[in-house]
Amino acid sequence: MLRQTHSLPGLIASLLLVIVAISGVALSLSPALERLEASVPANNQISVAVLAERVAQHYPGVEQIQRSPSGSVIVYYSGDGQTNAVRVDPNSGLSIGAYTPSTFMRWVKNLHRSFLAGTPGRAVAGASALILLVLSCSGVLLLVKRQGGWRQLARPLRGNFNQRWHAEIGRIIVFGLLLSALTGLYMSAATFSLISDGTQDEPDFPAEVATGSLMPIGTVPALLTTDLNDFRELVFPIPDSTEGFYSLSTSQGDGYVDQTTGVLISYQAHSTIRDVYEFIYKLHTGEGLWWLGLILGLCVLPIPVMSITGIVIWWQRRRSTPRLANNSSLQSAETIILVGSENNTTWGFAAALHNTLRQRGQRVHTAPMNQLATNYPNAKKLFILTATYGDGDAPSSANQFMARLQKYSGPHKPDFAILGFGDSQFSKFCQFAKDTQSALLQHGWQPFLELATIDRQSAQEFARWGENLGPVFDGDVTLNYTPKLPPAHSLELISRVDYGAEVQAPTSILRFGPVAPKNRTQRLMRRIGINGLPHFEAGDLVGIIPAGSPVPRFYSLASGSKDGFLEICVRKQSGGLCSEMLHGLHVGEKIDAFIQPNPNFRPASGKSSVILIGAGTGIGPLAGFIRNNTDKHPIYLYWGGRDPASDFLYEPELNTYLTDRRLTQLNAAFSRIKEGSYVQDRVLDDATYIRQLIESGAQILVCGSRAMATSIKQALNEALAPLGMSVETLKLQGRYREDVF
Repeated sequence: MLRQTHSLPGLIASLLLVIVAISGVALSLSPALERLEASVPANNQISVAVLAERVAQHYPGVEQIQRSPSGSVIVYYSGDGQTNAVRVDPNSGLSIGAYTPSTFMRWVKNLHRSFLAGTPGRAVAGASALILLVLSCSGVLLLVKRQGGWRQLARPLRGNFNQRWHAEIGRIIVFGLLLSALTGLYMSAATFSLISDGTQDEPDFPAEVATGSLMPIGTVPALLTTDLNDFRELVFPIPDSTEGFYSLSTSQGDGYVDQTTGVLISYQAHSTIRDVYEFIYKLHTGEGLWWLGLILGLCVLPIPVMSITGIVIWWQRRRSTPRLANNSSLQSAETIILVGSENNTTWGFAAALHNTLRQRGQRVHTAPMNQLATNYPNAKKLFILTATYGDGDAPSSANQFMARLQKYSGPHKPDFAILGFGDSQFSKFCQFAKDTQSALLQHGWQPFLELATIDRQSAQEFARWGENLGPVFDGDVTLNYTPKLPPAHSLELISRVDYGAEVQAPTSILRFGPVAPKNRTQRLMRRIGINGLPHFEAGDLVGIIPAGSPVPRFYSLASGSKDGFLEICVRKQSGGLCSEMLHGLHVGEKIDAFIQPNPNFRPASGKSSVILIGAGTGIGPLAGFIRNNTDKHPIYLYWGGRDPASDFLYEPELNTYLTDRRLTQLNAAFSRIKEGSYVQDRVLDDATYIRQLIESGAQILVCGSRAMATSIKQALNEALAPLGMSVETLKLQGRYREDVF
């Protein structure tokens, strides 16, 4: 419901919001530009009487003096049979240029306020402000859920390019959007008299004035006591008229000034409602607060980008929902598959399971978890494939599942199996899948498989889970999920360094470069410094599809594209299609690969210390982080291998980094030597020092096998216990990140 509240109004009003945003940005510049040209004296330096006297000396036919919120003083005077307008310097009363309101800015203001459509357009503009308010509030709530609570709003964002940009921009500008929307909505309501703006409280027109000689304007008491910075407008009486009076408007109130006695008559102070309206007007327009106008202009400037990325996200979500062929009815189905998904990625896995079971002769019904029926008369098996949203919450297609489970009334309950999808870097990894498991058990449902989880949409883990289905369905069950892959790039092996043969762990550091340019354009690009590589950073992933498999294998990158090469560290796995292929490459041979960004695994910006922990090939991205540490921030590396004589990966480079201070300290552990140890032992040995680093704000990045990462967590929890902290605490603070395999 919350996602629909956010997406539907955004889709409907995207064009209107873009127009409002662009015109608002243009209008936000006006107060600042006017301020640059205005001369603003200090408080109590110039009175209105002094200003009027100076102006009257230079412009005998003066009719009106105005002061804009920016401080510009405008004089209207008669001369040569017509009314003229000039901007004047309040310090001298002399002209600083003719005053000619911009026709273009008037058009922009009309576009912003009414879409050039008069009163109906003003109503649409008010509705646009309401929609912007709904989008801002719902966007904040969605982001809170996505990040796992209010305290996690500043955590690095996850998702694809459009999702990250949409959310990142949103959380930066949301307060400006809320202020613009609220103030715009208030002003629209005042326009249509839904609320009062206080302008109806005007001073009474004087019934009579004093008679006698007229006071020189420079001596009028009411004008002498009015400071220029409080002044808004002074209208002069008809020249030589003894029955006229001055009309004075200030920031505190309005009234008339007797030109004979010089006192205020029929004065009307502004009401609280009027003051509130004018304050809100100032907040919205920046008139009188030019710096705020610029800030609000910067806040609404990205709205076109927000609209485009929002539409793309909606389209990608819609397109990614599979159209399942041969979806049996729930009454006839032998197998039920229910899907819990936020961004529809889980549906791809569900479709693969659906199609595989159909090929084995099963009648399969697949639907969202929110469509849990009250009875499945012929179902023997129930699969639930679900992601977790935010801080352990249900995804959008499963937020009604628990309530519907209470209403299940069928005479029998099919046995179930749950497969959870999530990101292990979240503290509540696959929590909703676990909650669903508990709820089904409490209601008497029986599992036929233990709860399983998939980390970061791993097709390999999904295939391994499918192997467990063989005994259930009396034969091999092969699950091949092929995600939509980005465009591949051709790369050429330019060097390799081999390790580990002596300890039966062959490992190679493979360095690839772009293939030789094939045409004049490519050669020209190389000459001007464009290296022909896609953009990537150390810690990102490279996907390689081995021969004989549609499923890509991913390797963490040990380099960034600015290094001019793509580097990975690969251990040869017995029977591994991709690792054996890579280990069989010779210099000059080519592969096709694509980049998958992994922005959540890299050191955060800033000067805080970084603790890198890894084992085996997990050193690859860690070495890349150290290589790029040209600012020489403190970096401490803990790494485990087998034997320093055979598989001390990156040893020459690490020694170089120690020398030039890109690496502060190296702690290596080797398990196949006399009195060998593991990397977690080194962590425990340095527990006191690590606590000190954590207390000073250090972050930890871990890369390697899942078993190693588990051991590291145990060691770190032991080391951090005296501080009352744990790995989970650091995760919540965004100071503990993993890349495990």
